Amino acid sequence: QVHLVQSGGGLVQPGGSLRLSCAASGSIVSINTMGWYRQAPGKQRELVAVITSGGGPNYADSVKGRFTISRDNAKNTVYPQMNSLQPEDTALYYCNALLKIRVTLGPINYWGQGTQVTVSS
Repeated sequence: QVHLVQSGGGLVQPGGSLRLSCAASGSIVSINTMGWYRQAPGKQRELVAVITSGGGPNYADSVKGRFTISRDNAKNTVYPQMNSLQPEDTALYYCNALLKIRVTLGPINYWGQGTQVTVSS
């Protein structure tokens, strides 16, 4: 059994900052990537940022220069620092982990429960 537990989020004014976190726990052999996706009302879920076990981050063009993703491999935790937030960043944010629960099995996608981020004055 694997769990991704998210924390953070909430209401912030335009130009403000928020820091989310996501911790993976359970029967984990290894984690390939951890990252964040978001889904705004009426829109499809989209990638925000992802980071590999080696630390290489990838960002959506819409958040480059504003968001920074980091990872603590010892704690199986990923942290997106979101700065200069804008109303278009309003969405439900989901943590994602691509990980292995068995050495003999391929990696499997797991999702967190979702965290609302609202950017409004």
